[in-house]
Amino acid sequence: MRIEDVELIELSVQLRFRFETSFGVEQELSKVLLVLHSGGLEGYGEVAASAFPGYSSETSAGCWLALTDYILPQVIGRDFETPAQLLAELASIRGHNMAVAALETAFWDLLAKAQGVPLWQLLGGVRTAFPVGASLGIQGSVAETVELARAHADQGYRRLKFKVRPGWDVVPLEAVREALPDMPLTVDANSAYRLTDARVFRRFDLLDLDYIEQPLAFDDLVDHARLQSMLATPLCLDESIHSPGDARKALELGSGRVINVKVGRVRGHLEARRVHDVALAFGAPVWCGGMLELGIGRAHNLHLSSLENYTLPGDTASASRYWEEDIVDPWLDAKEGIQQIPDGAGLGVTLKRDLIERLAVRRIRVA
Repeated sequence: MRIEDVELIELSVQLRFRFETSFGVEQELSKVLLVLHSGGLEGYGEVAASAFPGYSSETSAGCWLALTDYILPQVIGRDFETPAQLLAELASIRGHNMAVAALETAFWDLLAKAQGVPLWQLLGGVRTAFPVGASLGIQGSVAETVELARAHADQGYRRLKFKVRPGWDVVPLEAVREALPDMPLTVDANSAYRLTDARVFRRFDLLDLDYIEQPLAFDDLVDHARLQSMLATPLCLDESIHSPGDARKALELGSGRVINVKVGRVRGHLEARRVHDVALAFGAPVWCGGMLELGIGRAHNLHLSSLENYTLPGDTASASRYWEEDIVDPWLDAKEGIQQIPDGAGLGVTLKRDLIERLAVRRIRVA
């Protein structure tokens, strides 16, 4: 398939709520969309990076620059038959995984549309509906945390994840566990703790959590292995896993027992599938993490979650939980905690071009 030209569109969007994590607060967001054109078809991708380099060193502005100056000039006007061929052309570009993933995922969407099949089939998925969870930010009080947890449990979500940081960790989770004794609960530290904080995680060990996500440094595997040896609760690795090789090393070291796969973090669907396969070989479950995606990114996450080893509820909660309006039809909303992959070729969604025009702050067409 010949990549004829590519649209990049930056949007200014606002979450319906203030979302606080260990590295800051997000509500006003910058989102970059990528539309790939070939033979009258469009393939859709979304940059996962946010405006601030908190979760990752990549930012939406940096991804825009990487795409316009380095990535797109290597592929415009070229023919590619497979995502592997596309990635091979970009192998000289070190890092910039989220920027590359926006293009790579758009190519997958384009390829599926050209073949007239849904993306999940092209990826090798085995299901079109699956349970999902919700990620809850740091609240102003324990009472607010419990109230928010009850509300999401009542909406049918199959797992609740709570952002934690030093000083805001065990006490609110003890209250939630008392209020919801049978609810699957997890915590996400986003690398906010040190190995010397092991006493905190020993207290978490008493709360019957499904896992503790990325408690230690974002680039660490060794200290996570030490911490995992002290705990009964599985550790889940997120920021530490950027490739199938990272996944293999982590599981061989015993750095964790669960992996959160984010398609942008690992350079796209092909590498995400390889991470999935490594984890499957080790008997380690995976789940699909979220990056506050709009409808394009959320649709890609849903299709990826169709693979065999996505056995834990992911962060692909209802779009209406996050946005007053989304940029795609149909709305990608869960019903009683179950998300359904939309029907149709490729992603199965269409762009709301009028809404995108209202939200756009800059755009460029590279040919």
